Amino acid sequence: MDLSVVIPVKNEAENVAPLVGEIRGALDGFIGYEILFIDDGSDDATAAEILRLAAETPGLRLLRHAQSCGQSAALRTGVRAARAAWVATLDGDGQNDPAFLPSFFNLLERDPAIGLVAGQRVGRKDTGFKRLQSRIANRVRKMVLRDGTRDTGCGLKAFRREVFLALPYFDGLHRFLPALVRREGYDIGYVDVVDRPRRAGRSNYGMWDRLWVGILDLLGVWWLIRRRRQVPQVLEVKRHAG
Repeated sequence: MDLSVVIPVKNEAENVAPLVGEIRGALDGFIGYEILFIDDGSDDATAAEILRLAAETPGLRLLRHAQSCGQSAALRTGVRAARAAWVATLDGDGQNDPAFLPSFFNLLERDPAIGLVAGQRVGRKDTGFKRLQSRIANRVRKMVLRDGTRDTGCGLKAFRREVFLALPYFDGLHRFLPALVRREGYDIGYVDVVDRPRRAGRSNYGMWDRLWVGILDLLGVWWLIRRRRQVPQVLEVKRHAG
């Protein structure tokens, strides 16, 4: 098992089958992998559709939250259950193209200094208002955190499982992964990815759901970064025989 693909979903019944087909097209014959869907309290046929796909897709697993706990919690559930040392994440709405997964994996595998590979969207397919929200949020985040990342909202990411599990957990964690991984002493790799329109359904996340919480999270991450002065370089010392 080389890669675990973790996909948080909520009410995405119409989108999961095309997404699984694209993941298989990108990864079959390339590496050994598994697909983990984390159903975050869906009230439609999402779980039933994933179970149908699991019957015909080797390595496809479903984990469910009895109640919706949010995207960060779903992501953490998936990473903790992952069986591979490397993890890739995708949004469940079809906007992230799995064709980029091999590039992410290759970049992460060949450079041990990289702890996270982040997708940077080009050709955004969101509404003009949503693009404006993202532009403002990214500009404020870069000014405060100075994390060097143009776009943290892209769900397409890949990272070392052990690095993610070492991060301090809080609701909203997924929006600050580049800054937090840098805090652990790792470099960040970037890949430009093509943004696509949502296939079906509607977004489960709105501006007013995130605005004030996002500001508090930003201040909290800023505090965490300032409190981490130096990443320890650990060497094992062994006693010589004789």
